[in-house]
Amino acid sequence: MSILSVSKLSHGFGDRAIFQDVSFRLLKGEHIGLIGANGEGKSTFMNIITGTLMPDEGKVEWSKNVRVGYLDQHTALQKGLTIRDVLKSAFQYLFDMEAQMNALYEKMGEVDADKLEKLLEDVGVIQDTLTNNDFYIVDTKVEEIARGLGLDEIGLDKDVTDLSGGQRTKVLLAKLLLEKPDILLLDEPTNYLDEQHITWLTRYLQEYDNAFILISHDIPFLNRVVNLIYHMENQELNRYVGDYNHFLEVHEVKKQQLEAAFKRQQQEISQLKDFVARNKARVSTRNMAMSRQKKLDKMDVIELAKEKPKPDFHFHTARTPSKYVFEAKDLVIGYDEPLTRPLDLEMIRNSKIALTGANGIGKTTLLKSLLGLIDPLEGKVIRGDYQEIGYFEQEVQDSNKTCIEEIWDTFPSFTQQEVRASLARCGLTTKHIESKIKVLSGGEKAKVRLCKLMNRETNILILDEPTNHLDVDAKAELKKALQEYKGSVLIICHEPEFYEGLVTDIWNCEDWTTKVF
Repeated sequence: MSILSVSKLSHGFGDRAIFQDVSFRLLKGEHIGLIGANGEGKSTFMNIITGTLMPDEGKVEWSKNVRVGYLDQHTALQKGLTIRDVLKSAFQYLFDMEAQMNALYEKMGEVDADKLEKLLEDVGVIQDTLTNNDFYIVDTKVEEIARGLGLDEIGLDKDVTDLSGGQRTKVLLAKLLLEKPDILLLDEPTNYLDEQHITWLTRYLQEYDNAFILISHDIPFLNRVVNLIYHMENQELNRYVGDYNHFLEVHEVKKQQLEAAFKRQQQEISQLKDFVARNKARVSTRNMAMSRQKKLDKMDVIELAKEKPKPDFHFHTARTPSKYVFEAKDLVIGYDEPLTRPLDLEMIRNSKIALTGANGIGKTTLLKSLLGLIDPLEGKVIRGDYQEIGYFEQEVQDSNKTCIEEIWDTFPSFTQQEVRASLARCGLTTKHIESKIKVLSGGEKAKVRLCKLMNRETNILILDEPTNHLDVDAKAELKKALQEYKGSVLIICHEPEFYEGLVTDIWNCEDWTTKVF
């Protein structure tokens, strides 16, 4: 029995088609990885099956009484609510039932014996439901999940509107896991999660009895938690049994088989056309030529999908700066309260350093303090001379401009051809380039921002979680470009497979934090 059935789904934005006649089904207990390059429509698919977006054509059918939980990182959290409040709201239906039960108790003093017996029956049903759904240990369950995702380190009484992007994602994910729906829909849940809590989430999903659909570009994570892959490419959705590595093997074999069949067919088509051209004029061979032409007309011609443009990142290096990128003396960072003990740090020209550690301990705050964007609570930062800094921020507000306008406004001396070529080098198609930034996927938006960095001459790159949302090809190209970059790099990243082999040093910010782990 399918929990979810999707049939003949087609959708697009303007003249840009996303899906064409796509079908999909989800069975009980299936753990699905939904994969594909940036912009292929993975998040759009999630929005369609949750009813947030109406498809152009096709049907989406859910089984009756299915509870669906969707991790949407754009969900707004209400000011004045604490983390604990938001997590306990996962059990709101049980709190409502408790209120209903208490109301029944109040009625009992006002009714006759017959009605009293009916009220006692109703109360008994509610009581059993509350007990079976662990209502009386809600606080324990909240604290258990909060501990697994590191929210206890932030403080469960903290206002949710004071949280960083990563902390907000953790709160939304924790609430979703507490709801324990029949199906989980997770759109890049490891974005902003640190290594320790990715490990915890991995174990949780491995043991998860219900079904889930997971969008992720984190290959080690995918391999550990899914048993089915749905691959989105060229407006199609294809199913593969097994993990991501097995998908790669099968997909490559299918691709080679299709290419071989294409070559054979093209050779046959060429021979048939040649025969028809040479023999259609002669009376003696005209019937044979017509027979060959009919075969050509009926032939189901194999078409190879166009190769998607792959990014080719390259960062231009400015003049050589002074020896020290920065020196920090007795530096204490934070806003209302210190996030670190006093630090003495230095970064020397051409070094490449990764900042690691749990979310919420001040990695982004440290970057901004070193850049001079915020003032330290104590101490000072001495920055070197002749610095040309390129800064990739973690969270940037969506622009209403097209990609072309965004780059042209930043580099007004470029011709339109140069703007288009720059965006194409970042792996964006003509359709993407002409679209407004706000309708692009997270990975496509990141590529536009990387395009800006590529077209400036820099000698220091400051990158805050640049791999979030990037697909596999883009991550590999970015790593290669940073390895070849002749300047200094300071990067926040939670993916060891990305920064290992790239950086010269790793600074674990947990060694400096004032927070208890």
